[in-house]
Amino acid sequence: MIPDAEARTGAIQATAHDPRVTRVGRLLRATAMDELPQLWNIFVGDMSFVGPRPLRPGEADVGSDGHVLALDQIPGYHERHLIRPGLTGLAQVYAPRDVRRAAKFRLDRLYLRNAGLWLDIKLILISFWITGRGEWEARHRRL
Repeated sequence: MIPDAEARTGAIQATAHDPRVTRVGRLLRATAMDELPQLWNIFVGDMSFVGPRPLRPGEADVGSDGHVLALDQIPGYHERHLIRPGLTGLAQVYAPRDVRRAAKFRLDRLYLRNAGLWLDIKLILISFWITGRGEWEARHRRL
């Protein structure tokens, strides 16, 4: 990101053609290399390989009526904090990048209900497949 990328907007998610992202940043995102620092968080035990992605402080969502919605007002917000956050998960593999938080939280609740070793292995393998093919930014999957 460019310096002071969120000075005017606050904490918001990057979009597909976000003008705040530098050329190097685009390369890091396209190859998923921007996730490498998260490995440290996994090794020290703050994160897991699979689970809901951690939320950024101050992050909010925009409701269907255009008003800013606090994340703790979205169904599933509290449930997703019952387990350790992860590097990958159902929302990262199966949801488009710009899907609303309510849909991601729904996938996080689905993961909570079905969590297990085989689902984790499947999600890790799919994540490696997507990364190897360079498809994180080009995916067009439906929920």
